[in-house]
Amino acid sequence: MLIPATRYSDCEGALAFLKKVIGMEELQVHRDDDGTIVHAEMKLGESLFMFGPEADTPFSRYMTAPRDTGGRETTTMYVVVGDVETHNAKAMAAGATIVLPLTQKDYGGLQYSLRDPEGHVWTIGNYDPRG
Repeated sequence: MLIPATRYSDCEGALAFLKKVIGMEELQVHRDDDGTIVHAEMKLGESLFMFGPEADTPFSRYMTAPRDTGGRETTTMYVVVGDVETHNAKAMAAGATIVLPLTQKDYGGLQYSLRDPEGHVWTIGNYDPRG
């Protein structure tokens, strides 16, 4: 099993975005005594995604945010959905920043890419390498 994870400066905003725009469900959200998110686990179909706050921890020195790299990433998320066009329309209606429009790929599949509020790139498509 592979579970992607990232960090956000605004975990509440990320939680809302991932639910509203990407279509994820909360699996578990852990908060500290002040109610601040310290770890979140999300689910989309059989896939999982985790995130937590940007924090000064030993692990954080190995991570950075797109704002610190000129908006570039070394890893992005690819989300497989059944109806890409409807997902794209909902994302646009929700105010998502579309960075690459709907495109039919030569190897198969329709996809588009968006940035979340903190600059992480997500590609939404119907290409599933498993067949």
